[in-house]
Amino acid sequence: MTYSKILPTRTTLRCTLILAPLLAGLTACGGDARSLSDQPYDALEHLSFGGAAEGAEVNPDAPLKISARAAGARITDVVATDAAGRRLDGELAADGRSWRSSALLTAGAKYTVRVSTENGDGEPGRGEHSFRTGSSEADRVDVTFGPEPGTYGVAQPITAELSEEVTGARERALVEAALQVSSEPEVKGAWHWVDDKELHYRPRDYWPSDTRISVSSQLEGLAIADGLRGGGADPVELRTGERVEAVADIQAHTMTVYQDGEAVRTVPITTGKEGFRTRNGKKVVLGREPNVRMTGTSIGIPAGSAESYDLDVQWATRLTWSGEYVHGAPWSAASHGSANVSHGCTGMSTENAQWFFDLIKPGDIVEHVNGEGEDMAPFGNGFGDWNLSWEEWLEGSALHQQQGDDHAQPTAGRLRPSV
Repeated sequence: MTYSKILPTRTTLRCTLILAPLLAGLTACGGDARSLSDQPYDALEHLSFGGAAEGAEVNPDAPLKISARAAGARITDVVATDAAGRRLDGELAADGRSWRSSALLTAGAKYTVRVSTENGDGEPGRGEHSFRTGSSEADRVDVTFGPEPGTYGVAQPITAELSEEVTGARERALVEAALQVSSEPEVKGAWHWVDDKELHYRPRDYWPSDTRISVSSQLEGLAIADGLRGGGADPVELRTGERVEAVADIQAHTMTVYQDGEAVRTVPITTGKEGFRTRNGKKVVLGREPNVRMTGTSIGIPAGSAESYDLDVQWATRLTWSGEYVHGAPWSAASHGSANVSHGCTGMSTENAQWFFDLIKPGDIVEHVNGEGEDMAPFGNGFGDWNLSWEEWLEGSALHQQQGDDHAQPTAGRLRPSV
């Protein structure tokens, strides 16, 4: 935000208003009279912009300097904004004769500068000036948004991968504010820093069905830190389909599937046995594979051991990068609905697995409850984002930490399956 010290206007009483029946509204000031409706004078010819000529390209790594050239003239206010509407911080000299930016200009941007002045007689002046900034030699922070354009379930988080690390609280807040998410209908959401190079965005609650989501960046050219500026990012357009959720009760050995809040089918299942317990918690569907070869060696089980396996699995819906799936498991049919015998996956009949496969999509939610396994991690093994409360989610927002209130706005290695 621009900081400008407003200097008091000097007012000199030059005349006495004469109210006469035939001369109402006239002044007895002779040629020095000024109507209260007079417009401010054009101050541009009385100002110097330190080499930033009108329409010129200037160095974004150097400060913007504005000074008053006319004798007795003073600057009273400066508002400098780039094309994205971001104001440039600056400081006004105590005598009002100059103003200097205290933050770096955005590279490759058009700036508009509005300057208010007053002359030696206390008359107000206004001037508007524009220029463009050139490129910078600073390192660039490019952004890759995910997922790819398409239709997803209502639990799908948005991801932003940065090409460079951003660590400081102020710097993170700058980056976060420049990553824009809008939706129709509008929902309340926020970014969460997973680590120094990755952010996730989610709403307070699941996205509504049939929501259109636009993701873009205003980071290009923005000064983040010394030697570090914002880079490019391709925008992403997404939408959500109907709300599909599955709740797998590990103790009851059943999974109930809901469409838009209505239970449509409950199927018998088996989940992870002792030593291979299925994780508790909410897991966002990562993808679907009609056929997957699953081997024990891929999750660290020695070949030839009692737990070793090598299976061709059908209708597999992936839940974690470490290898949890919902899939057909005809070899364990006798245990469906009665015992947990898998190596971590959720198994069911081939028929039910195909029905679930055809219904589900990336971004839908599968929640495992009443289990003895560890909790699903929020990050690092798929999308466990919804296992954080909204309050916990906001703790990972640099903007929330900076502002101290609810600022929320509307808006990987090789895959290793287990069975």
